[in-house]
Amino acid sequence: MSFTSSLTLGHLDTRQHEAAAAAVLRVLEAHDLEVELVPADRDGLVAHMQAGRIDLLATAWLPDLDAGLVDPAQMEVLGGVLYRPFLMWAVPAALVIPGLVSIADLHRPEIAAVIDTKIVLPPWLEPHAQRVMTVYELGRSGYRLEVLDAEVAFDRASALLDAAAAAVLPLSQPHALAHGGRLRPLEDPEAALNTRQEARLLLRRGLRASLDPDLMDELEELTLGNPVVSALEHAMRRDGMTADEAAEAWQRGRLTPRA
Repeated sequence: MSFTSSLTLGHLDTRQHEAAAAAVLRVLEAHDLEVELVPADRDGLVAHMQAGRIDLLATAWLPDLDAGLVDPAQMEVLGGVLYRPFLMWAVPAALVIPGLVSIADLHRPEIAAVIDTKIVLPPWLEPHAQRVMTVYELGRSGYRLEVLDAEVAFDRASALLDAAAAAVLPLSQPHALAHGGRLRPLEDPEAALNTRQEARLLLRRGLRASLDPDLMDELEELTLGNPVVSALEHAMRRDGMTADEAAEAWQRGRLTPRA
């Protein structure tokens, strides 16, 4: 039986998803598949999948964060878990503020007096951060959100982390800034943030039968882990690698996942 020789690989147009997609691409190319990458924002991916233009999506964060990407009539969720993302509010690990353990501690007068009350974040995290602000009533202690373009927000967070600044950083894990253990997540006693997710591959309905079973087995067994995805994105942002170069370095054992 002959199997398909080409497919389209979609991913959300962020560095984390690009990094994970590049690792999946290495697996596909090892099976001699010709692959077209399809990066897009969330709405664009949904439109592509509804039109049947994406064969494989890497990755959807399930069951909550990317639930809108899963239309059972269009895509099936593959069994493997590539990594386990989650949202966090963190501070630089090198920052020492006695008593700052959880998000709730941000209200303490001695902490609010020294920490930056302006919290910088990218647009996609705003609804989640608004929930944290509401649940912990952080506005009454003067905290406010500053939503910036994704790349500007990353550069600002990176500079704050490099300086070990007294600042709160809402981020997702995996993340380039999490590489090397330089972040200290704050506890979330009120569970205002989403629980841990599973990063899964989505396959276009009806395509499974046309793919080599050995490839399907490998895709469903593929595991990256949060430290690997963080290391891939770190290599892209700090070392100037393309996603493909970072994935090749990982495959050859030249990337050290440390977070």
